[in-house]
Amino acid sequence: MKLAVAGTGYVGLVAGVCFAEVGHDVTCVDVDKNKVELMESGRSPIFETGLEELMRKNYALGRLHYTIDYKNAYKDADAIFIGVGTPERPDGSANLSYIATVSRQIAESVERDCLVVVKSTVPVGTNDKVEQFIRDFLVKDVTVEVASNPEFLAQGSAVHDTLHAARIIIGTESKQAEETLMKIYEPFQLPIVSVSRRSAEMTKYAANDFLALKISYMNDIANLCELVGANIEDVAKGMSYDARIGANFLKAGIGYGGSCFPKDTKALKFLAEQAGYRLETVEAAVEVNARQKTRLFQKASNRMITFEGLKVAVLGLSFKPGTDDLREAPSIDNVELLLAYGAEVCAYDPVAMDNFKKKYPEGMKGRGKISYVQQPEEALKGANICFVFTEWKEIKEIGADTFKRLMQTPLVYDGRNIYDLKSMKEYGVEYYSIGR
Repeated sequence: MKLAVAGTGYVGLVAGVCFAEVGHDVTCVDVDKNKVELMESGRSPIFETGLEELMRKNYALGRLHYTIDYKNAYKDADAIFIGVGTPERPDGSANLSYIATVSRQIAESVERDCLVVVKSTVPVGTNDKVEQFIRDFLVKDVTVEVASNPEFLAQGSAVHDTLHAARIIIGTESKQAEETLMKIYEPFQLPIVSVSRRSAEMTKYAANDFLALKISYMNDIANLCELVGANIEDVAKGMSYDARIGANFLKAGIGYGGSCFPKDTKALKFLAEQAGYRLETVEAAVEVNARQKTRLFQKASNRMITFEGLKVAVLGLSFKPGTDDLREAPSIDNVELLLAYGAEVCAYDPVAMDNFKKKYPEGMKGRGKISYVQQPEEALKGANICFVFTEWKEIKEIGADTFKRLMQTPLVYDGRNIYDLKSMKEYGVEYYSIGR
């Protein structure tokens, strides 16, 4: 089928490339000419495992195209997928301005009946508004239906998650729309759950917020474990065998980040408030996560007299391994505090440093200063303190002896529970983690 995808971020680009991979003819639309030229050269504007290989393969096969000419892309497409961003506003609500812009462009461009599919995460009821909005601005005498098809990919494994999803959720209001989406997803050979549009919209929020709840719950239990002398990893292992609970999302740490959980928990909280209801469990998850992000900094503050003039190694900047995304990354909250307290931050990340430099250029920032290095050992050399914020392979492979050998003071605060307690103690490393 002939498909168009609006937006070439994590949602749009991954979806477009994967649609091409299963045989559809796909045109990805973006407003940035430089970004389009970058993609045409076979390079991805985002770091995502396996994405560039599929981009080059399907572009060469003629199944994948990139353009800024949305009118030509939309005019005769069988289906148009909207995968633009819905960033949160200060009050926690979703900003739908990008959705509105694309919807109007579609209305003014389509020349045949088509299906518009919203993949972006949007508040319940948004698809109804999108459908009416498009119909209000239609130029040609055509029929346009709108369907919901929320994504459930995880950054760092987005391509795999799309091609091998546990299920595909589609939300439609007509048999024809349902059949079109079924046909589009038929080559994926994956389970498809067909529901109403509003149920599909709610499923996205409900699933993400449930996972966020699990993470915050485990972080709360981890903090209690420290106080009563238990080990959160032992507790999580015992819980994981219970089929009612499952083994995923039981790992304690310094909180969740990224583009989904923080935004979606706040958005659902806002939606509930608008409906006159309090989602107290979700509110609690948001509060626990906010506190958890700087828990290690507070531990270090209790241990140190000052951070002024101390070299602080920061290992890992992205919110998780496998991505260069910094949205809601705990590293930002902690680096901000370290610089405000006069620390000399030396940061390392195998992928996300260029993005971090845009926010924190090398040099002075407040009372402290920041620099970047290409190897974790460079950050550790002569350091007084080390903070670990992301469990990259390159960071996990650092041995206890390396901390002892390179650091002026082998003092390590590990927000991802990477290292073995016994080994760190044997090598004389003063080591603090979460819940252990």
